[in-house]
Parts: sequence; C-alpha cells; structure tokens
Amino acid sequence: MNQISALISGLSARRETASVSPAMLLGVFATALFLSALMLFSVQPLFAKMALPKLGGAPAVWAVSMCFFQTALLAGYCYAHVLGRWLSPSRAVMFHIGMLAVTCLALPIGLPASLPEPPAGDAYFWLLSVLALGVGLPFFAVSANAPLLQSWFARTGHADAKDPYFLYGASNLGSLGALLAYPLLFEPTMGLTTQSWVWAGGFGVLAVVIAACGVLMLERSGSAEALAQAAAAKVAGPSIAISSATRFTWVALAAIPSALLVAVTTYITTDIGSAPFIWVIPLALFLLTFILVFKDKLAFNYAWLQIALPVLLCVMIFVKGNVYAVLLALAASFIASLICHRELYERRPAASNLTEFYIWMSVGGVIGGIAAALIAPQVFTTVIEFKLALLLSLLCFPGVLLAAKAPVRTERVLACGAAAVAFLFLYNALAGAGYISSGGALLWALVEVGLLAMFLTRSVPEHRAVIAMVVVACGTMKPGWNGALHQERSFFGTNTVTLTSDGRHRTMQHGTTMHGAERVTTNDGVAVTSGPVPATYYYPGSPMQRGIELARKTYVAGTVPFAVGIVGLGTGSLACYAQANESWRFFEIDPMVARIARNPKLFGFLSTCLPNNEILIGDARLTLKSQPDAAFNYLVIDAFSSDAIPAHLLTREAFSSYLDKVVPGGVIAIHISNRYLDLAPSIVATIATLPGLSIAGAFSKPTLEAPDGLRSQVLFVSKDQALIAEAASWPDGKTLTAGTATPWTDDYADVMSALIRKIKE
Repeated sequence: MNQISALISGLSARRETASVSPAMLLGVFATALFLSALMLFSVQPLFAKMALPKLGGAPAVWAVSMCFFQTALLAGYCYAHVLGRWLSPSRAVMFHIGMLAVTCLALPIGLPASLPEPPAGDAYFWLLSVLALGVGLPFFAVSANAPLLQSWFARTGHADAKDPYFLYGASNLGSLGALLAYPLLFEPTMGLTTQSWVWAGGFGVLAVVIAACGVLMLERSGSAEALAQAAAAKVAGPSIAISSATRFTWVALAAIPSALLVAVTTYITTDIGSAPFIWVIPLALFLLTFILVFKDKLAFNYAWLQIALPVLLCVMIFVKGNVYAVLLALAASFIASLICHRELYERRPAASNLTEFYIWMSVGGVIGGIAAALIAPQVFTTVIEFKLALLLSLLCFPGVLLAAKAPVRTERVLACGAAAVAFLFLYNALAGAGYISSGGALLWALVEVGLLAMFLTRSVPEHRAVIAMVVVACGTMKPGWNGALHQERSFFGTNTVTLTSDGRHRTMQHGTTMHGAERVTTNDGVAVTSGPVPATYYYPGSPMQRGIELARKTYVAGTVPFAVGIVGLGTGSLACYAQANESWRFFEIDPMVARIARNPKLFGFLSTCLPNNEILIGDARLTLKSQPDAAFNYLVIDAFSSDAIPAHLLTREAFSSYLDKVVPGGVIAIHISNRYLDLAPSIVATIATLPGLSIAGAFSKPTLEAPDGLRSQVLFVSKDQALIAEAASWPDGKTLTAGTATPWTDDYADVMSALIRKIKE
C-alpha cells in the first residue's frame, strides 16, 4: 500500500506538466468503463452456471442470482459515493487500486471448496450464501467502477465533463458486449474452468486501465481548465432539484424495469430452460434500453412507444404458452423498460450529485429484484409478477403520474389508490353475487382490452392514472372458473392441477407444460372406478411403458427383486406398471411435486399402485450417489421442469454415474420430449464417448386423443446390444449414431445448439 501511495503522489506532483489530448482522455475513460462492464456482466452468467447443477437446473437460480448481483451493485455504488465524498481524489485513487489488488487474491472465481449440499426444497438463502462467498468480492470491486469513473471524469476539465452521463452508454455497451459474447463465444468454446481463468486475466488488465484513469484524473483535476469547467457545470448541467419526491421517483423508475427483468426471465426459463444463453437475452435487452435512452437526442419516436406497449399488452392477453408468447413478452418488457429509463434520464441531477443518483437507481434495482425473485414466489402461485410489472409501467408514462421532468405528483397517486380500492370492492361485490363465474375468463380478458384502449385514448393525466391503476388491479384478479383444483409455487416453479373443461381428465402442469394426467370419467361421463390408467407420455404401449418390459428381460430370478429407479416423479404415472415383488424408487427434487403426487384427491397413481413407496427428495445427481452400485435393472431420467431441462443430468459424468447404478446389461431410458430443444444429437454424441454402450430411440405418435396419449421421444441406452436392437426394431424405433454434435460434460454443455436444431426442424 505504501508503494501505491508513493506512486500516486509522484504522479500527482507532475500533474501540471503532463499533457493528454481530450480525445485520448475520453478514450481511456470510455475503455475503462467498457472493460469494467464487460467484466461485470460476463461473471454473472459464468458463476450462475457454476451453481446451476447444484440446484437441479431450477429457473429460480438466475432470478436469485440477479437479486444478489443487484444488491452487490448497490454496495459498489455506495462505496463509490463514499470514496467521492469523504476522501480526497488522491486517497480515493489509492484506496480503489488497493481494493483491486486485494481482490486479485480471491481469483479465479469458483464454488467454495467447503460447499455444503443444498437443503431439500427452497434453497434461496443457500444460493445467496454461495454467491456471496464465491463471487461477492470480485463483483463488488468491479461494480463500483461505473459511477466512480464517471465522477473522476467530471473532475478532468474535459469539454463533456459537465454532463458525464453519456459515459453510461459506453458502460452499457460493454455490458451488452459481454452478454452477447458469453453465449456466442465463451460458452460454446470454453469450459467453466477456462472461463474462470480468462476472467481473472481480464480483471488484471482492467485494474491497470483503472489506475491509468486515476492518474489522468489527478493530473488534470487541479488545472485551470478543470476548475473553470466545474464552475460552468453548476450552470450548464442538469438542474433537477433533489427532494424526497425526486428520490422516490428515481427508485420507482428503476424498480419496475428491474422487477420486469427478473420476472420475464423466470417466465421464459420456466418453459425453455435455465441456461446462460437464455438468461442473457432479457438482460441484454434491459441494458440496450440504457444505451438507447441515456442521451439527449433519441433515435426513434418516443410517442410511438407509448402507443405500442398498450397494444402489445392487449395481444399478450390472448397469446399464451408458445414461442410467440415468449417474443411478445420480451418485446413488451423491452418497451416498458425503455419508457421507465427514459423518464429516469429526464430526471437526472447535476454531475456533482451523480453518485447519489446511481445509488438511488441501484436501490430501485434491488427493490425490484427482491420483489420479483424472493417475495413474489412466496405471495403468488403463478408468475403473475411479470404481468403486474408490465401494467405498473403504464403509470410511468409521461403525463400519467409524472409531469414533464418532475417527480411523481401526489394528487395523482392518491387518485390511483382510490381507484384501485374502488375496483377491488366492486370486484368482490360482483364475485359474491355470482356474476363472475363460469366463462368469466374471456369476459375478463375483454374488460382488460377495453381498459387498455381507454388508456390509449384518454388525454387528461388524472383519468389516465386512474385507468392505469384499474388495469393493474384487474391484472391481480382470477375471474371465472378455469378448472384449477390446486396450485402451488416453489423454488423450482409452479405446479397447477386442473380439471379439463370437459371434466374427463385431471392434469398437472408445471409452468405451461403438462406433466401427467388421469382420466376421471369416461367419454360418456361415467366416473372411472377401475383404477387409474397412465396417460400423456406414459399411456399403455408408449415407449416409456415398453421400456419397462424391455428392462424386465435383464432380470434374473433370485433373491433380489427387479428394481426400477425413476428420476422425476411427476404425477407418479409409471407406478401403475409395477408388478408384485418389484422394487420401485422415485427421485424428485421438489417436495411440492411429491405432495401433489401422494394426494389421492388429486392423483391416484401412487396411492393406488404403490401407496408406501419411497420418494427420495433432492437433486438426482446427489441422491443417486447414496444408492448401491448395480441397484437397478431400469433407470428412467425424466426430470423436466415445464419444458426446461436440467442439463447437468445429461452430461458424460452424469451418464457414467448412472451406469454404475444399473446392473450389467441394465437399461437407461432418457425422456427427451421437448417443444423448444432437439436434445437427441447432443445426448447421442455424449453416450458415444462412453465405451461399450448402444443407443436407440423411440419416437411415438399415439392414436389416442390428448391427454390420454401424447407424442414422446425416448432414448434407450444399454451395454446389452440385443436389447437396444430390439428397441430399434419397434415400429417407432431406430438406431442412433453420433453425428457432429458436441458431447456435453459438467464443464461444457451447449444448450443453444439444441435450440437452433429445433428451430430448423
């Protein structure tokens, strides 16, 4: 530290004689901000991917990680504020360089060596502790750079120093570059260990560039040019008065896009999968909004955005559960964030209050992140927080709650609150009187569309504010009968048990994907009393059922019973294929799913066919370790969350461990039915790296009507070539050979290629 102090003092003493051109000065600071953002936003998907396998690939991993990163960002902004306000420039530079030097001792980043196993069920606080120990210090050190470097630049006397917020664009350009580079460059070409070392090298380069910025600031901060520029900034810079209302407005305008970011990511990853290339899409769009609107002149018509969002919201009401719904969700959240961030920029303070502005922005980010990642899953049984955040963004439109470049108007807030209370009172009155009943869902959708149309056409601010709040309240209601018998939400997603509209089936959906069904009446409306019959992917004659018969051929009569292990419980449909004196064991990561499957009022597969069967709770990679080797004749891998795949269950190391748990010649079945990903080539390539294995696939198209039977894709793996040849000879079977796909390992899994293959189908 003494050497650093001497270096800074020596450089500071030469400030009067040093000369750097304005272009070079701006270039050094812009480069530092770009590199800093690049490092900041590349470490987020990197470390979250490290933690993902420990939690079964749950979509909540990224949501909670985002919440942590936003909190660490706030800590970094507070640190930058303290350095700028309480330390002299030379001491601030010295202290920050020392902080970067200490951080180097914590590199390369990785999971803590003494990492305990995650608890069964909710693992929010476990994940937060892992993030804090594994990446907390490096992220904190880098997160302070954006406001700190901008405040340093404001001291340099550069012609643009009076309003340095434009540098936030360079920062977010680096962030965007990192997010695009990670899935396109780093993830497909490097394993996690290599990525970690590359990041450590980049951190060293960044530290050198930041030191150069500190030196340049010290050289120029005392010059006559800098002093004159600082005096001019008091007159020419933004002159927003900072009051409690102003700070509240900053927080609110930052909180809503932050909540939207977390909520839309959860909404998407629940269906498609939890992987970095999916995580970065909403985050990249979020950062792009800063680049587009954190400047004086916009490159687009701002008024058109305020028309586009209500129109998109109307369309989203009727489009659900497919790729178009995902695209609409991304577009709506992008436009809403553009509007909120533009209004935030319009209310920025002078450069002298820059660090405080960023602190309150970050406070809003933390509040929004916590609300969407930690509070919403405890309050709501669906991902309704995404819809609510979108609707709340209507309140941020100019001329609704906010007057031009002014903080929130109290009288409009009161009008909104009164409107919401009145609406909820009216809703409860109508519901109590029976007016909101069967068929109400469509009527309610039309009501929402009508309200959004009114919002577009009204011009009086108070009227628009009232309508917007009524729309928000409307979005929280559950109108009409939708057949839902039970709904729960946990760390791993939302499960809904529903009675179909014709009353014939009871189904379970995780997210938007059906994970099991049980027929409760015949087509004639007569109650089924003969016992549950597996449906969906597990119908009699399905590849899943035939695989059991195939595996029974591996059984040699003796004292040890025929044994089946099933990773992924669902409704427990396969239990009804068990025979007397067989050993069946289920492995399920989500205790909520086990409760639903065991409840005879919801599904009868377990209670009727295997009432006392054991269900091991926890990630299958961990719980299978406790099983003896050669424990199963048949091992089923069917662990999907909605349509999302836990990639760590499909790696070379995973399959190697599965082989240890099946008898010689035993069969492993992998259920890969998926709307978004073509998994077969990657899995076949991975199996090909393990010697002595054969693989076949069965791709069924049942003649049964859904949900009695659904199309399915199942891969069968065994060292017994005769068994695999038999599976390949089925009418819907075929032998599979490795193509050009890259094998998956614990250190490398290219999910993006699986998505691209599916799109090309």
